[in-house]
Amino acid sequence: MKILKSRKALSPVVASIILIAVTVAVSIAVAAWMGALTVGFMGSSSLTIRSVTFNSATSATLDVKNTGTNKVTIGQVKVNNAIAPTVDGTTTFDPGANGTITVTFSSPFFTAGNKYKFDIYDSSGQVVGSYEATAPS
Repeated sequence: MKILKSRKALSPVVASIILIAVTVAVSIAVAAWMGALTVGFMGSSSLTIRSVTFNSATSATLDVKNTGTNKVTIGQVKVNNAIAPTVDGTTTFDPGANGTITVTFSSPFFTAGNKYKFDIYDSSGQVVGSYEATAPS
């Protein structure tokens, strides 16, 4: 066997760096793939407020659909960051289910022509739906 003295091999330091870089790259790829699988198994909680009907100066009704993959139980509803003291109607939504939620304030709250932001929170305190509507004149 002929030994080539004019060709040089990779130094052990460079070889080690390349090996570590390949290992890290494969680890990142596997972690991303596993993360995507985990998110798919967890599901999501999301309510879509399709419309708001202003019943009076103290009351509004929200038409709601569960567009997530998890069952959602209503914890509270805020209107312009004020907690609605009374929430009636559907309080638990199965995936794909529709329902209505009526929020009522003890004193006049809604003024014609003003914008209102409705935020629905689930029982764990997470916002699961938001909607902006203007009270009719």
